[in-house]
Amino acid sequence: MGAETVAVVTALLPNELVQVAVEGETHRVVAHHADPVRRNYVRLVVGDRVRVALMPRDQGRGRILERL
Repeated sequence: MGAETVAVVTALLPNELVQVAVEGETHRVVAHHADPVRRNYVRLVVGDRVRVALMPRDQGRGRILERL
């Protein structure tokens, strides 16, 4: 998996996708829930801080690992 970073949820998209803004950058990422997050029914709302693993080949996509 790629680099992990902290981000803030900016928008909830269809099909359980989430748009997040990487802290300290103007970079926006479209991310999906990782299996443990989905399995534990973690609800995300706009403004939540999350830990995101960025995809190594496409820095515009990622996985949400946990809510902080």
